[in-house]
Amino acid sequence: MSLFNVYPIYNITPTKAKGATVWDENNQKYLDFYGGHGVISIGHSHSNYVAAITEQVEKIGFYSNSIQNPVQEQLAKELTTISGYLNYSLFLCNSGAEANENALKLASFHNKRSKIIAFKGAFHGRTSAAVAVTDNPLIVAPLNNNHEVVFLPLNDIKAVKKEISSNEICAVIIEGIQGVGGLDEGTTEFFQQLEKICNENNVVLILDEIQSGYGRSGKFFAHQHHNINPDIISVAKGMGNGFPIGGILISSKFKASHGLLGTTFGGNHLACAAALSVLKTMKDEKLIENVTEIASYFNEQMQQFPQVKKIKGKGLMLGLEFDFEIAELRKKLIHEEFIFTGNASQKNLLRILPPLSITKNDVDFFTNGLRNQLKAISVKG
Repeated sequence: MSLFNVYPIYNITPTKAKGATVWDENNQKYLDFYGGHGVISIGHSHSNYVAAITEQVEKIGFYSNSIQNPVQEQLAKELTTISGYLNYSLFLCNSGAEANENALKLASFHNKRSKIIAFKGAFHGRTSAAVAVTDNPLIVAPLNNNHEVVFLPLNDIKAVKKEISSNEICAVIIEGIQGVGGLDEGTTEFFQQLEKICNENNVVLILDEIQSGYGRSGKFFAHQHHNINPDIISVAKGMGNGFPIGGILISSKFKASHGLLGTTFGGNHLACAAALSVLKTMKDEKLIENVTEIASYFNEQMQQFPQVKKIKGKGLMLGLEFDFEIAELRKKLIHEEFIFTGNASQKNLLRILPPLSITKNDVDFFTNGLRNQLKAISVKG
């Protein structure tokens, strides 16, 4: 049986990894500045992480939603402390797509509406949520059998007000910082007006922090740069440092009832142990503080390159915007400089999503590699 070929694959086979370093089958070292779409938060094979999963495997080999799981309770407590969301509840699932699916389901149960507002360039998963990949300012697309989604221009509060005035809008879903769409983000004024209009019209505000959360922006959640309190926050990716886990933080305006939401593997003992080790490491090693320090240094180093027209994003969720398409540059960085980076729907944007534990030496290695390849492009041009 062959694999269903839906992803472009580089001819590199990793055999081990530690921190921000990956080794292939030829023992070639690579600097990981992409972390599997931002999944690796505390670094590959962190000792705390490995120990937590190993210990949990030795303790218990089964899982069921019908029995008590004290690891879930501990995770909810630790997440409350570090995020600051004291009066919220936690529902656990397996991925970001599933988190957003449950967020939209809960919103629909809450106000009995079915229409969703999202924003141009958004990505909210590959199941019931959707991707906006067109330049049209307004698209209406199917979401699932019960919903449709309207894509509006980001930061256009007038367009949001017009749609909400129909009294058909169930929820607004927005990323703290857009990922695949190209690191665009709402302004503080836009986020605050969005919160206000949603509250006034019984519309559920969902913050998709699947990629931009867990300290990546320099705050635990990217929306905390804007001093707002959404109704539901979806999380995944860096939550488990590579172990599949996702969830939603739910405000007290929603009331739980048996059977309201469901999952088979969500919140299993191994996933919760992995997630707990991530939070513990973030706190013990002051990784959010490290994000702020390293991001500042990274931005300083990028100023030396006139080819970098703009640095988008916050913290260690960054995009380098060039005036040329970066596909070839990205290949050269991988195969000649041994650095993993990412791309976006914006073809001239190089995405940077390293572990939150990277050092200035790692930034220097990236800077030197980028310098080499930009010189080569200049000579070739």
